[in-house]
Amino acid sequence: MTAATAPAARFDWLRFLERYGSAIVLVALALFFASQNERFLSARNLSNILAEVSIYGVIAVGMTFVILTRGVDLAVGSLVGFSGIVAAIAANALGDGHWAGWIVALAVACAVGGAVGLVHGKAVTWLAVPPFIVTLGGLTVWRGATLLVNDGAPVSGLSESYRWWGSGQVFGVPVPVLVFAVVALAGYVVLRHTRYGRHVYAVGGNPEAARLAGLNVKAVVSSVYVLVGLLSGLAGFLLSARLGSAEAVAGSGYELRVIASVVIGGASLFGGMGGIGGTVIGALLIGVLTNGLVVMNVSAYLQQIVIGVIIVSAVAFDTFAKSRRGVIAG
Repeated sequence: MTAATAPAARFDWLRFLERYGSAIVLVALALFFASQNERFLSARNLSNILAEVSIYGVIAVGMTFVILTRGVDLAVGSLVGFSGIVAAIAANALGDGHWAGWIVALAVACAVGGAVGLVHGKAVTWLAVPPFIVTLGGLTVWRGATLLVNDGAPVSGLSESYRWWGSGQVFGVPVPVLVFAVVALAGYVVLRHTRYGRHVYAVGGNPEAARLAGLNVKAVVSSVYVLVGLLSGLAGFLLSARLGSAEAVAGSGYELRVIASVVIGGASLFGGMGGIGGTVIGALLIGVLTNGLVVMNVSAYLQQIVIGVIIVSAVAFDTFAKSRRGVIAG
């Protein structure tokens, strides 16, 4: 059969939707909300969306690594609150408005987050407890610790240099947005262009094959929980800076938005499939959806229902696509 008479290749709509579906939905949502309210596409509103997305987007970068290894971390929201309040207390301990307060706060927040992530990672690998159970327990433990450390009261009196990290701008771009961009770029480079990134994909694709190939699977799995913990600490610092105080309830519900961002962005809960680019689009989609519903005066309770339905739909589509291609989770 010649090339001229050969039948045209069938369009793989499943693969197309897997690759571009979230981006198409993002554009469609933006156009819809813009048609409903002219303020939606205003510079101020877009800046607010990006600033809000940046906080949980930073965590979503770390969650991408976790989900790629077939794991999940439900404790990130609680860890945002815990690391933020501990960081604010450490900063205020230097004295009122001390210039180095933000440096101490940033270091403490990231250290606390990384340490908690290490505990979660070791519980998953050494004790062989499923990640869902480990981090579900962590969700309760670290929220309780957040309430305990300052008797449930907020920590205020943060210095101007501290608050700049949440409300400042560089050439008109909010600082949290720049931090998110740097974290996302670093995550992309690590995943796509380093040996460690290839190890993460290998472990998520087939842990046993990765072990037989000589990879230290337990070390890789532990490291991704340290990473998401560290980034949760960074998000806790940014959120306290943005609010101007560290709140005991800060980060509540973030685990839902973070996991939704990663899954909607195309990462598979079966592991080994996904990337930072998709996660960024997923985070923006959640941000646009939430902001658009607020602009349209939709109840905050309904927003949670909508996000939950989107998560289930995304996972259902992922499962359907894999079954059609004959991919079986091992």
